[in-house]
Amino acid sequence: MVENGLVFGVVTIITIVIARVFSKRLGVASPLILILVGFGYSYIPGAPTMIPHEIVLVGLLPPILYAAAINVPVVDFRRNITTISALSVALVLVTAFGTGVILWLLFPDLSLAGGVALGAVISPTDAVAATALGKKLGLPPRLVTILEGESLVNDATALVLLRSAILAVSGAVTFWGVIGDFAFAVSVAVLVGLAVGFVTVWVRSRLSDPVLDTAISLTVPFIAFIPAEAIGASGVLAVVAAGLYSGHSSAGKFSAQSRISEKINWRTIQFVLENGVFLLMGVEISAIIADVHDQDLSVGRAVLYGLLMVVIVIVIRFLFIGPLILALRRQGELQVRRLRRVRVILDGLRHRPDQDEKAARRQERAERVFQRREGDVKQMRAEGLGLRGGAILGWSGMRGVVTLAAAQSLPEDGSVPYRSQLVLIAFTVAVVTLLVQGSTLPFVITLSGIRGSDRTADRRELAELLEEMGQAGVAALEDDKSEAARGFAVDGGVIDRVRRETLGAAESAWERAKFGTTDAGIAKSPNQQYRLLRREVLQAEREALLDARSSGSYPSRILARAQTMLDLEETRLEHLDNPSGS
Repeated sequence: MVENGLVFGVVTIITIVIARVFSKRLGVASPLILILVGFGYSYIPGAPTMIPHEIVLVGLLPPILYAAAINVPVVDFRRNITTISALSVALVLVTAFGTGVILWLLFPDLSLAGGVALGAVISPTDAVAATALGKKLGLPPRLVTILEGESLVNDATALVLLRSAILAVSGAVTFWGVIGDFAFAVSVAVLVGLAVGFVTVWVRSRLSDPVLDTAISLTVPFIAFIPAEAIGASGVLAVVAAGLYSGHSSAGKFSAQSRISEKINWRTIQFVLENGVFLLMGVEISAIIADVHDQDLSVGRAVLYGLLMVVIVIVIRFLFIGPLILALRRQGELQVRRLRRVRVILDGLRHRPDQDEKAARRQERAERVFQRREGDVKQMRAEGLGLRGGAILGWSGMRGVVTLAAAQSLPEDGSVPYRSQLVLIAFTVAVVTLLVQGSTLPFVITLSGIRGSDRTADRRELAELLEEMGQAGVAALEDDKSEAARGFAVDGGVIDRVRRETLGAAESAWERAKFGTTDAGIAKSPNQQYRLLRREVLQAEREALLDARSSGSYPSRILARAQTMLDLEETRLEHLDNPSGS
């Protein structure tokens, strides 16, 4: 048995890698290939055809969500919180109740709560295929952030609603009880996730060994998930909150080598687990079909109902997104007008001659808040969501991992009639949306004519940011530090070398922007003096980078590129000082 499981695991990883290679050559998303491969694999004699849903919900979903959350820029998440909340909470509720009512009408013995339970199963989207295609085809970063943010939070909404609906099937809760349970699950989950994120970041920031840091990092999603579920909150949302906090804090709390290691490790874990779930979806289709009894409802009729649900969830999504886009446009115009009024007020306060020290501090805080809001509005207007963006957002509603696991978590005690048929309907929705919407999304993106970020503008903004960081670094270098503070007299040639290399990154970036090219104690040796001064410069540059991130004056993708450059340089210096890695 163990040997069979090991063989299955090895075959799964090899299949995932091969599917990714061929997906690039064929221009087809790898999840679609894996579903078809898994379906064929299920007919091999002796192959496992049913995986317990607890393995997916408890073992796979937390690390998948954590891996995605640590890579979502909190600044972008905050800027788009209105859109993400609308799609991940309001749209899930509308979809669940809308499809639930229709299922209640279609199945005479199914209660309304049972219909809503299946509606909750098929309501959350999975942005894996959409964001992979979007990044490859150059979707605007704001669209990608919204899709990622929606898929992170809507899983929690759907699973909490599913739990409440299952309780309602047995008559164990009232309407207000469901509302209270939902509010408790969400609010407590966020508190648990932030607490876990804070504690684990604090511990990891005090570890100098990237191996130990990585070991703790691998446990964080489960440290957040398990206690949240134990007290009746949403473990999924706790994982997302912990991941967002950890990812946001990494820039200022972790070493460069730890950040690089974490990024590679979690990208690998995310790749294997996400694609493995799609393979499982294909494997389980044959077993689900075999479990359907024709005397209740035939396989063909269940699949037809599933196709009907596909049409309904797509229509509901487009009907929801249309007004949302118009509301966001009006909100953006109101924000611009509000900022203009605040600017006038701040300018008036600045020129008051009778300001005391306390008033000056309040003025300074208000200026910082205004600067951040102004940066938010600037970036939101630069990446506005028009009708073309709304069309892509509407067509990106594929279902996936949560639908797979949640469908199988429907009670098997007979309280939900037609369970096998409902599971087949849910799988039909997931597979068809992935195959149809996933395979046609590149065509929709091309047809819309929408374009991602301007590469020339990105190079220019990166050059501006590096220049700001370089100036901060040179200022730190030229700070009048005494020889006693450094412990040695610095050679003038070393200072010139550090200055040249500090400004060299900005000069190189300006060249790329202009021409579009891709290109144990302190010893007194010049090389070690150079590395010490270079570290001082890097520290000042990192502080300037954090200030730029806090003010919101640059897009997150530009900040991420600059941080990667700093991390690589810092890691290089670390290896020069400690080549053995001990």
